[in-house]
Amino acid sequence: MRFQHNPRKRFGQNFLIDQSVIAQIISEIHPQKADRIIEIGPGLGALTRPLLRMVDHLDVIEIDRDISAWLHHELASEKLTIFTSDALKFDFSSLGRKLRIIGNLPYNISTPLLFHLSQFSEHIHDMHFMLQKEVVERMVGVPDTSDYGRLSVMLQYRFDMERVLDVPAASFNPVPKVESAVVRMIPKMNPIVLATDEELFSKIVTAAFSLRRKTLRNALYHYLNPEDFIALKIDPGIRAENLPLEKFVAISNYLSRKD
Repeated sequence: MRFQHNPRKRFGQNFLIDQSVIAQIISEIHPQKADRIIEIGPGLGALTRPLLRMVDHLDVIEIDRDISAWLHHELASEKLTIFTSDALKFDFSSLGRKLRIIGNLPYNISTPLLFHLSQFSEHIHDMHFMLQKEVVERMVGVPDTSDYGRLSVMLQYRFDMERVLDVPAASFNPVPKVESAVVRMIPKMNPIVLATDEELFSKIVTAAFSLRRKTLRNALYHYLNPEDFIALKIDPGIRAENLPLEKFVAISNYLSRKD
């Protein structure tokens, strides 16, 4: 089936075409025959085709109806299930447990999609995503650096993450204006720290990073008074980017106990 597809900006479509990069990504995923792999945004099948040769079954989620129809025709197989759906609204728990989720994520929805997937961490074995390089740098950012922010804290609370591969812009068609990178995300089975109220934890982190140049004294004045900072052994004069994940959890749990 001859398929002429003009990449759609509203779906953030940049199709991977570099065969050496495709091989490197497959190597990092290291798929096994019995793995339950879900690919988000298969596009024109750059990763889908080699995966179908390696696993017993593959699920893919594609929002573009034209591409979905083409995949049904081009890659029709009992080994392939195609969900024509928005990954941001998809219930990943419906696919079982020990899920291995992969994808070349559209830059325009990468952050909300990562937060959506976080809700299903108990069902996930690991995830490998290609993202804008800047986003990956923020995901794995450490305290006292400009990359460290809300995304770092919220994702590192649930996942161990590693940047495993850099991908040049020329590896895509059309060529994006940014560089990309592949990140590996593995849910933390036994987290060192747990927030007793995860909704409050999220609010604290959001408030702390709402204006990065503010000190914690000013950013969290709705939540903490001077005595609270003393009890928590946190310097109110530092900024959110200086505070490690464990301290954000400590603030949240402290406030939960106070209530």
